[in-house]
Amino acid sequence: MKKYLIIAIFCLFWASASGQDIPVNEYGLKVVNTAELYRHTIAADSNKKLVNLEEYIPGIKLDIKYATTENVTKHLLYDTAMIFLRLPAAKALKSVQEELKKHGLELLIHDAYRPYAVTKKIWEFVLDENYAASPKTGSRHNRGCAVDLTVIDSKTGKELDMPTEYDDFTEKAHHDYMNFPQNVIINRALLKNIMERFGFIALGTEWWHYDFEGYKNYEIMDISFRDLVKKP
Repeated sequence: MKKYLIIAIFCLFWASASGQDIPVNEYGLKVVNTAELYRHTIAADSNKKLVNLEEYIPGIKLDIKYATTENVTKHLLYDTAMIFLRLPAAKALKSVQEELKKHGLELLIHDAYRPYAVTKKIWEFVLDENYAASPKTGSRHNRGCAVDLTVIDSKTGKELDMPTEYDDFTEKAHHDYMNFPQNVIINRALLKNIMERFGFIALGTEWWHYDFEGYKNYEIMDISFRDLVKKP
């Protein structure tokens, strides 16, 4: 009897932590919006932990545009330049970095986990689902399972030639746009091939954006970077 009681208590805790008590927003989306609720989800499933990539991949290079005014909104959207991914995605990205380093290359990260509130702000300036997530659906960035990135030369720190600048919302950013010099096409393919080898999925309209497989298993989050690292 005691054994079954323990199992029942565990099941009730798991159900609560895995989504039943997650509040629903105005669009009917379940959004984890407090640090306490986030801690409940990772207590139920440690893979849901958002990992600080600067700690998990030592030496990773950053160029976080949303922590500056050099972005599509021309506003400061992040109060600090930090990057987080769910643990399985972070492990995969670490493998990508290690593979690139064998060839004198490495990653430069522009964005990863993005609070839902920031997605709502970006949408106001883009209003095109080819290039930005609608607040009605949320973003894979909000789930901690998307990363925006490029490749740099390890010795010089110079970015490899790619089709466009980051957040260029034109057809030139599409993976199937081919009117480029051969080296640009090769560099784009290099990034795509290595990311897909380690479980990421290319977004067809943005050469820099990759989703981690299984992203639907993770909740939409709306917690600031500072609250993620704050001690309970």
